[in-house]
Amino acid sequence: MATNVAEQNDGTRLHMLRHAAYSASDVRAMERPLLDNGTPLMRMAATALAHTVAHLLDDEGIALDDARITLLVGSGDNGGDGLYAAAALAESGAAVTAVAVGRTIHEEAFAAFVRSGGKILILNPESEIPGCAAGFSAGEAGERLRAAVELAQHAHVIIDAMTGIGLDGALRGIAGTMAASLGVEDSVPDRTALPDGDTAGEFPFVVAVDVPSGVGVDDGAINGPYIPADVTVTFGALKPCAMLPPASYACGRVTLVDFGFDPEPYQPLVEAVSGDNVSDAIRLPRLADTKYTRGVTGLITGSVRYPGAAVLSCRAASATNVGMIRYMGPERTRTMVLSAVPEAVIGKGRVQSWVVGSGVPDGVADEDDADVQRQTIAKLLSHYAVDVNSDDPDLAFEMPPVVVDAGALDLLPQEVPSQVVLTPHAGELAALLRDRGEDVDAHDVQLEPLRWTMRAHELTGATVLLKGAVSIIVGEHSGIADTALNDHTATSDAQTQTARRTSAGSLDGDEADEIDFSDNATSEATTHTRPRVLVAGRAPAWLATAGAGDVLAGMTGALLAQQDEDESIMDTVAAAAYLHGYAAAVASGSDQRGFNPPTVYGTALRHSVGSLGHPIVASDVIAAIPSAFAQLLS
Repeated sequence: MATNVAEQNDGTRLHMLRHAAYSASDVRAMERPLLDNGTPLMRMAATALAHTVAHLLDDEGIALDDARITLLVGSGDNGGDGLYAAAALAESGAAVTAVAVGRTIHEEAFAAFVRSGGKILILNPESEIPGCAAGFSAGEAGERLRAAVELAQHAHVIIDAMTGIGLDGALRGIAGTMAASLGVEDSVPDRTALPDGDTAGEFPFVVAVDVPSGVGVDDGAINGPYIPADVTVTFGALKPCAMLPPASYACGRVTLVDFGFDPEPYQPLVEAVSGDNVSDAIRLPRLADTKYTRGVTGLITGSVRYPGAAVLSCRAASATNVGMIRYMGPERTRTMVLSAVPEAVIGKGRVQSWVVGSGVPDGVADEDDADVQRQTIAKLLSHYAVDVNSDDPDLAFEMPPVVVDAGALDLLPQEVPSQVVLTPHAGELAALLRDRGEDVDAHDVQLEPLRWTMRAHELTGATVLLKGAVSIIVGEHSGIADTALNDHTATSDAQTQTARRTSAGSLDGDEADEIDFSDNATSEATTHTRPRVLVAGRAPAWLATAGAGDVLAGMTGALLAQQDEDESIMDTVAAAAYLHGYAAAVASGSDQRGFNPPTVYGTALRHSVGSLGHPIVASDVIAAIPSAFAQLLS
């Protein structure tokens, strides 16, 4: 029995290592007790790094004796990791040249590198590296820089050990120039989406030491030059940039070297949803169930202009384990919905969740306020407005969860409770923020998605799901305080959870002249909490197709309707995003995904190459939902 318990604990720890990411400061705190005890962490890191590079070359049929390796090395421990690894590779026969981008270098590691026969190229005229000439002219500095770039471009492998987790802000100076010359600047990596994070097989391969130099370590942002990696070897624990886009797209395939840290005292900055989480979120049918106890979802989606969104959202909701759906819309969309989902009930009735806005024109397209769906949604959303001075200040918190998508986002009240779930893409999130006074566009959101998703949550109080290859979900954190992220004032998630299974909304016809709600819950005092951040990256890139967002909205509303009162809105929304991506993977036959959990160094080797899959449309995703449920529950 003791062995079984130990194996279970090891399995739980391994799962956390692969699905939780910690701030750079917390990782330093985790490693401090080991360093104080004399644990040779740098040597352990370097050994794993050297083995990873050797395996990468071997996979490409390149013997170490024939390999050309360029090490981009900065000062500090990250550079030391790279130098010790480079020394081991040089001793094994590789031709290794270190390109020093800073004034200093890790002296002991550099001495080991020199003893191994490695060569070094100094770029900074003010270098203080022992035994290396400095004080050269600006002209010679330029020639050295060009030589370094050419050397790296003709290498089989570039080892990026310029900055590690110590970088704050954009990469500047010589390191920034090298990154701009060899990598990308101020844009998202443009690379083919392949299974298991595989590379396109083109030299030079880039292996990042701990994190790719230039990316935002704690926020995943891109705000300057950086070098996208094919492989990242990270140490001790995952850093947020390995999970958060767009930096996560620059990490390539990630190998995690387990130092035996104790993460228990530390709260992850980011957690990735796994299939296990989603399985736990699926409500299994019960012997005494009726269609009502399994959950009822109401949808106000589609429009005369975009009727297909009504069909997609209703089909998706009805396939996502819910007991019944109710649909409201104009005659044309009602007819189409009934044709596609004859089980749908049309018109007014009680629901446990709402889905609104998919396929509904926004205020710009409906400048005359003539669209009946917008009128209906506006009436409904007005009841979610947090207003302590209203006649019934508790009403917003007694309302059932609502998924607000697409054309309904500009109808959102200024402040809402956390059971309001927003599902924008980058352009829609930027528009929502501009309406609230922020100077931001879609490109800004793409480069700093965590920052702007958190800002939207802070300004509205809603749970925000920013859609993408890796979707980011930001919401309330159950009262855990943390100064690493911005504090905000919001109503506790427990308040909404207590209310939502006993509350239900009724909405009358197209004209929205009557909305009835149960009055079963009481509000609680607001609390100061740190936003919680989850990511869902199960979707293949084939999911980037018209109507996929309508499907996600319907699935999310259905999962929200069927949850028990103690279930977290955040967890349910993240489960919906994962299930959406998993259904797309089933439909496309693809093993590619936005986020690949890391391989833990020393555990099982990589699996055989997966399938790239094939194109799909949104309807294919809906058809695959039952199979996705079956596989997740098996």
